[in-house]
Amino acid sequence: MVQAADGKDALQQLSGPVDMIITDLNMPNMDGLELIRQVRAMPSFKFTPIIMLTTESQAGKKQEGKQAGATGWIVKPFKPEQLLGVVKKVLG
Repeated sequence: MVQAADGKDALQQLSGPVDMIITDLNMPNMDGLELIRQVRAMPSFKFTPIIMLTTESQAGKKQEGKQAGATGWIVKPFKPEQLLGVVKKVLG
């Protein structure tokens, strides 16, 4: 598991393959949408599942996430079982 402080830190740590990326929407320095866009622009991460965690439940924000390349979306607060269920479904 690799952890990052924000989107910029996450991009710097993506040096090798990962099974999945879980990111928050609202972060300092680079938000989750921009992180997803930049990750999707990298050929080796084009198909890596990306789950976004956020307090935003608006349909417009979900659409922005999908357009950026998010695989899934979990609204906070959430129960650990919800996250595990999504992870299992995505990594299937």
